[in-house]
Formats: sequence, C-alpha cells, structure tokens
Amino acid sequence: MTTAAAPDTATNTAATANAAPATAPAAPTAPTAVNGRVIALAHYAARALLEGVLDRHGATFHQSVTLRVVAVAGGSIARDALVRDVTGSLKAEESVVHGVIGELTSAGLLSQDPAEASRLHLTAAGRELYERTTAEAAEITARMYAGIPAEDLAVAGRVLALVTERANAEQARP
Repeated sequence: MTTAAAPDTATNTAATANAAPATAPAAPTAPTAVNGRVIALAHYAARALLEGVLDRHGATFHQSVTLRVVAVAGGSIARDALVRDVTGSLKAEESVVHGVIGELTSAGLLSQDPAEASRLHLTAAGRELYERTTAEAAEITARMYAGIPAEDLAVAGRVLALVTERANAEQARP
C-alpha cells in the first residue's frame, strides 16, 4: 500500500504569503446545512462587527453583555442576579463577571445602590453607552438581515433556541 507524500509546508506557506490578498468570501450557491461550524462562523462574523462598534466606544463584549442585562432589567438589578445571568450567557466564570462589574463601576457606567448594597444601577453614562452601541449595532444587523424572509428568520430562531437549550442541558450533565 502506498501513501501520498505530505504536502510541502514551506512551499505552501510561501505560496500563500505571495498570493493576492483575500477578498470577501463568495456567497453560498447552495443551501448550507446547519451545524456547529456554520453557527460558529455566523456568531464570530456578527460578533466581530459588534466588537468594532464597541471598540470605537472603549467598551468590551463582556461589558456590553453586562450593561444589556442591567438595561433590560429596567436599569437596576441585584448583583447576584446580574452575575448569574451574565455567567449563564457568556459561559464565563463568576470571577470574570465580578471583574467586569468592577470595570463598569470604576468607569462610572454602573453604580451601587446606596440604600441597598446588593443592587446595581445603570448610570446616565452607562445608559448612554448602552443605547449608542445598541443603535449602531442595530443598523449593522438590519443590513445583515435585509431581504431574509421573516419565515426563514423565525425557523432559524427556533432552531438556534433549541440548539442552545440542548447545549445548556449537555453542559449541565454530570
């Protein structure tokens, strides 16, 4: 039995380095089955766009997620509930989330309730940052989803919610 020779890595690397710069990937010509890679590629492509918005405002992805939880909660939330929500969303360690809360507090974007130390409030600056970055991201999102039929978006939403639910269940398994 014969085996094929391994590709010459040095030659391939040199050829790649000398190749013309890559352009945007071509649009898919056939429907793509949903799998982990397709979901991950969509996530990271969209996240890169969001991080571009956040970078312009001096914020991080983790900070954005944390501010969103407080904003959606009406601008005030118990610290434990905030940590639980963000930890669950980001699959991050509690210590990381506590660090992000510290960053946001130090930056004057969140404040501790003087009457109830266990609650955090969105400050005016925090609300402004959240609203500005959310509006900019919404413009990008609108362009990304433009022309996709509502029925397709509804199906994709149901499928992704089910995948998330199952992944969370797998993660909770002993």
